[in-house]
Amino acid sequence: MKLLLIEDDALLLAELKPLLQRHGYAVEIADNGIDGHFLGNELNPDVVILDLGLPDKNGLEVLRDWRQCGNRTPVLILTARDAWHERVDGLQAGADDYLGKPFHSEELLARLQAIQRRVHGHPANTLEWCGVSLDTDSQSATAKNGERISLTAIEFRLLRQLMTRPHHVHSKTRLSEHIYEDDAIRDSNVIEVYINRLRQLFGKAFIETRRGQGYTLRAEES
Repeated sequence: MKLLLIEDDALLLAELKPLLQRHGYAVEIADNGIDGHFLGNELNPDVVILDLGLPDKNGLEVLRDWRQCGNRTPVLILTARDAWHERVDGLQAGADDYLGKPFHSEELLARLQAIQRRVHGHPANTLEWCGVSLDTDSQSATAKNGERISLTAIEFRLLRQLMTRPHHVHSKTRLSEHIYEDDAIRDSNVIEVYINRLRQLFGKAFIETRRGQGYTLRAEES
């Protein structure tokens, strides 16, 4: 899952990026509002963490511009500002949630999960499809036969992307964009390797190849 973190506090960035990576996010970073505004449109992230007090262009302007241009990416606002009306301004501008600084990392992660549940209509932190379940907290899966399976970081990101939108056909390019970070090698052919690994774990029929289009989850095994 691609996450864009827009924050100008270098110490907070150094703390948050590895934390988010450990919890299955492919993290891209911007440290000012102009770059953040551009990347929010260019990268098409799954979720954005947006600080309000940014240099060059403040977070509220960034958010308003996105929404006016039709960018509906879920946004969690970070703010050190205590005035209630500023939090209201952020929500009215189109934010999905906000979190005041300082904050506990567990609350940040919980709010991100809650946003994703609302966006994709999943009531819990477990995704299920055709007997396979994925626990997004432990980053592990349970196969149809009940076997508990530990996943690598890439396997988890890939499976989560597929199971979040099980009826969607995912191209190799889009999958690579959502599971790799910008400084990683994005060889779309590597996606085939990981798709085959998931098939070995959950059955060949679990993931269907649509020639010339990409991959989707099958409703039933044939």
